[in-house]
Amino acid sequence: MSLKRRRRCRVRSAMIKSYSRLAPALRQGKLLAQRGTFSGRYLVRPISSSQVQRDKHDCKVLVVGGGCGGCALAAKLSTRLGKGKVIVLEPEERHYYQPMFTLIGGGMKRLEQSYKQMADVLPKKAKWLKEKAVEFDPDNNTVRTSGGNTVKYDMLLIATGLQLNYNKVPGLQAALAVPNGKVCSIYSPKYVDRVFNCLRNIKEGNAIFSYPSSSIKCAGAPQKIVYIAEHYFRRTGKRDKINITYNTALPVLFGVKHYADALWPIMNKRNITVNTCRNLIEVKHEQDIAVFEAINKPGTYFEEKYSMLHAVPPQSAPDELTRCKQLVDEAGYVDVDKFTLQHTKYKNVFAIGDSANTPNSKTAAAAAAQSPVVFQNMIAVLEGKPVREVYDGYASCPLVTGYHTCMLAEFDYSLTPLETFPVAQNKERYSMFIMKKDLMPILYWKLMLPGYWNGPALMRKIFSVFKSKQ
Repeated sequence: MSLKRRRRCRVRSAMIKSYSRLAPALRQGKLLAQRGTFSGRYLVRPISSSQVQRDKHDCKVLVVGGGCGGCALAAKLSTRLGKGKVIVLEPEERHYYQPMFTLIGGGMKRLEQSYKQMADVLPKKAKWLKEKAVEFDPDNNTVRTSGGNTVKYDMLLIATGLQLNYNKVPGLQAALAVPNGKVCSIYSPKYVDRVFNCLRNIKEGNAIFSYPSSSIKCAGAPQKIVYIAEHYFRRTGKRDKINITYNTALPVLFGVKHYADALWPIMNKRNITVNTCRNLIEVKHEQDIAVFEAINKPGTYFEEKYSMLHAVPPQSAPDELTRCKQLVDEAGYVDVDKFTLQHTKYKNVFAIGDSANTPNSKTAAAAAAQSPVVFQNMIAVLEGKPVREVYDGYASCPLVTGYHTCMLAEFDYSLTPLETFPVAQNKERYSMFIMKKDLMPILYWKLMLPGYWNGPALMRKIFSVFKSKQ
């Protein structure tokens, strides 16, 4: 036998011996893998959750909430402060463009057109912690998360938005769970597709629309879907068989008289019954009955039979926020100066959007107008300077009145019209509808969320030269 062949035999013999010693360990590894305790190349000992070492995070700015206000400010702040200085606390995978929900309810848009992945819209220079804030401790500059982590901050921005309280109306959630049912709502991605189904399914009877006795996102949305529904019924030839009722808990049709005076004639012309000071308090879906209470006469109830019910849920700041009494007012909203958006007690805390107790309409347009004010004032605090930027209460509500028309309402804290365009905006216009349907989504995704859009103040100034003097 040659020397080369003898060497190969010795190598093969050594390999067989090594495998025989290793085989029991390999069999044990396979068993552990079947039990879920084998990970990759490593054998891992099972541990209880109590043994896990929770993480502690430190940041210059903590943004709680990845909605439109939180996303825009995170973009501005991380661009200014640098990578890793900003943490965004947000548990959701998807970011919804909620102003589109009304159009989805009317069949003009699809749900999948209304969202993008959260990872794609949050700024890359900020750190995304995919957890929920569960406990605020402003005295120690910390927030505890749903994952058991603690985030310590120098500055806190609260941008949590509003919480939808469908559970506050007895019977409403059960009614919304009925497959192909008669109850719907544009306010949640979970239910918005039910709205167009209801519009198609109703043949005759009563179509009832509600507005709750609480602050809500976009105060115009509950009546937008009324106008869209009425137009749809006319287009499909069944309007004469359907009675439309709009029951609002408000004492007025719209909070700004300039636009309310223009909306009442539309309601009257289209034969839509409007009941003010009437709040939805219960849904008896087995009998198709909605129960309302008169706000101005407590204890006075109305039971109304429906063939279709569009329900707007009561809304509030999130429970996790309202539990922190140091941060919120009696109504549960973050207690800030309405001009600077700085907290009245904690000078390193700011709020933007719907969770603040500012007396403006809660819209994405309001958050856009607030964003440069909050940004500049937060930077001023970080640099030890006084806050100087002021928010004037600007809000905008594109009041869609059908499949081709829209009235663009713009106003400030005093409910005085603050209009951008050199035309009368208290009139229904096709141009405003196209802007709402096609242009505003682009503006939102491409300009607002990346932190470039600060509202239409500059446009208003430019267009002002074309406006006729009153």
